[in-house]
Amino acid sequence: MNANTETRTLDLGIGGMTCASCVARVERALNKVPGVDSATVNLATESARIRWHGAGDLAPILRRAVRDAGYEPRAPEAVIDAASAAPWAGFLPVGIGLALCAPLVLPMLAMPFGVHWMPPAWVQFLLATPVQFWLGARFYRAGWNALKSGSGNMDLLVATGTTAAWAMSVWLWQFSPHGEHAGLYFESAAVVVTLVLLGKWLEARAKRQTTAAIRALHALRPEVAHLIDFDGSQTDIPVDELRPGDRLAVRPGERIPADGRVLEGATQVDESMLTGEPLPVAKALDDRLTGGSINGEGHVVVEVTAAGSESVLAHIIRLVEDAQAGKAPVQRLVDQVSAVFVPAVIAIGLATLGLWLYLGAGVETAVMRAVAVLVIACPCALGLATPTAIMAGTGVAAKFGILIKDVEALETAHRVRTVAFDKTGTLTLGQPSLLAFSPAPGVEEGEALALAASLQGGSEHPLACAVIETARARKLALVAPREVSAVPGRGTRGRVGERTLLLGSLRWMDELGVALDALPVPPEAQSATVSVLAEVGPDGEVPRALALLAFGDEPKPEAPAAIAQLHSAGIRTVMISGDNRAAAEAVARRLGMVPESGEVLAEVLPGDKAEAVKTLRAEGRAVAMVGDGVNDAPALAAADVGMAMGNGTDVAMHAAGITLMRGDVRLVAAAFDISRHTVAKIRQNLFWAFVYNVVGIPLAAMGYLSPVLAGAAMALSSVSVTGNALRLRRWRPPASSG
Repeated sequence: MNANTETRTLDLGIGGMTCASCVARVERALNKVPGVDSATVNLATESARIRWHGAGDLAPILRRAVRDAGYEPRAPEAVIDAASAAPWAGFLPVGIGLALCAPLVLPMLAMPFGVHWMPPAWVQFLLATPVQFWLGARFYRAGWNALKSGSGNMDLLVATGTTAAWAMSVWLWQFSPHGEHAGLYFESAAVVVTLVLLGKWLEARAKRQTTAAIRALHALRPEVAHLIDFDGSQTDIPVDELRPGDRLAVRPGERIPADGRVLEGATQVDESMLTGEPLPVAKALDDRLTGGSINGEGHVVVEVTAAGSESVLAHIIRLVEDAQAGKAPVQRLVDQVSAVFVPAVIAIGLATLGLWLYLGAGVETAVMRAVAVLVIACPCALGLATPTAIMAGTGVAAKFGILIKDVEALETAHRVRTVAFDKTGTLTLGQPSLLAFSPAPGVEEGEALALAASLQGGSEHPLACAVIETARARKLALVAPREVSAVPGRGTRGRVGERTLLLGSLRWMDELGVALDALPVPPEAQSATVSVLAEVGPDGEVPRALALLAFGDEPKPEAPAAIAQLHSAGIRTVMISGDNRAAAEAVARRLGMVPESGEVLAEVLPGDKAEAVKTLRAEGRAVAMVGDGVNDAPALAAADVGMAMGNGTDVAMHAAGITLMRGDVRLVAAAFDISRHTVAKIRQNLFWAFVYNVVGIPLAAMGYLSPVLAGAAMALSSVSVTGNALRLRRWRPPASSG
């Protein structure tokens, strides 16, 4: 890619945001920077993800844009460190506010019991003023920054409302005929500021819990690795310095520092934090190890195959971070509301003031009811409703081996009504065996099997491996093939010795005009994957069939339960296979699928899988595609939701919106389930966020809510929304999902 068109990404922490209006203002400031393609700001993580194109470094300009908008640019690591703070971190200002407010509130609580006493006006002034202008200074700073940028936010509403209450109290104290004995509102101003601070502190505690999953993933990587030098000695080095090819010693109980393969020893590895698999997995010579997993009781020597940003753990972290940084489509409505929310509330507050003055209620009553309107109207809950649910949902899903790459996939998955499965390696074990080898009359079986195995000597295709394994078991002599070429979706062509051979599907043989009538068809071939070995004559005439090969691949043990679970949820299942129809239908019946109802699409070439998915989508139902191979990538991209098995290829995982870290097909239903729960939480949160304001603002304007009650309701709104999202952390996959 040309440097001038290269797309870059920057993650940036944003300090000082308090509500959805802040999010909108930061996004506007970042999107105005020339070269920026998109900027997405997340209130829950207090961070932004910016994508831009071009050769220059926009990072300093982007940080300046954030600062000019009135916020503090931070390193992403600072956000993670802040999220790791102790539970009581930041409580000191709240504690001071509660202590100063207590003498103002306690006498009010005693009034129902016949005690009518309040501290003198000067005492109230001395208690309330530090709360208003010292503890509440953050509201003035943030509100002023919002005004300078031509917008408003929660801080502006709080600062305006509480200042009005405090100023009204000072005016009544100094200039009212009642003076010292006038009904003052110092306690309203101080208590509202303290309640808002308490709400923000509780909200921050709750938000720290929503980021627990990503912090846990970061904590999986150890700091030090035991590098084995050429002379066999060991040196401890930082994990950041590891390179592919390094040899490491991994001791019992240690975390594996990087992706690698076992060179010496055997052990069992706990991969539960990465894959959700609860049981340790046995590892021996040449087995793959994943960085971040925990070594069992064995001492092993590991060769590093991938480290740093190329490791599986780094890939997982990127997927989770990408999902948590994204915006759900429903968030667009919130953004539109937030853009006009604060100006609309200020207008409502002024209208409330004017209306009550017009009705003759008096300045005090009119001002305090306008203050209540300003205080209760908080766009905090709107800004937190969606991102907190997304973070909690994607975090708990990752814990059980379901990696959600983007928010669109998360929001779409619950609407899926058709699931298309690739067969080999997804519904089956992907380890086919050669069930039968039937040579043509006059062809010696051992010679033909040796030719078939030799032709596929350099292939890693599962069927090729089955042929080679059978030939080696019979101790047949194999030779290296020449001029080998793959014919996509059909088979392999090449030369073994002086003979030109073809090995491929029945369809290919039919296209070439190969006569198959003389080939014996063993019983095993009736419901198996069938290939034919043929030889091209020296003059290029129509190839002659040499042998028929029948392959069998066992369904995964958990696959029938997974299909049954989807069917019980009203979801149609379809198997897409390149096998002949008889073989594909035989596997489908063992899985509990019904071929007669169109649940099997057989003899589909790899390049046609995407078209098959598009045909299913044309029926008007949301379609998910589940696969694990390179040739599944186009189909994954064509589906409404692409789901890649984590034991598959990187290409498939990049094309998919959801990655299942285990080869367990039951995770498909679990992914739909967490999507359904997360979307439900988003809708609940948005409903309550709107209800707080739709109901609260009129009640405050009509005088049914005092500023203190309005402040309590406002603080409760964001805390309740965040707390509701955190209930997702208790989600567990359906029982049959393992």
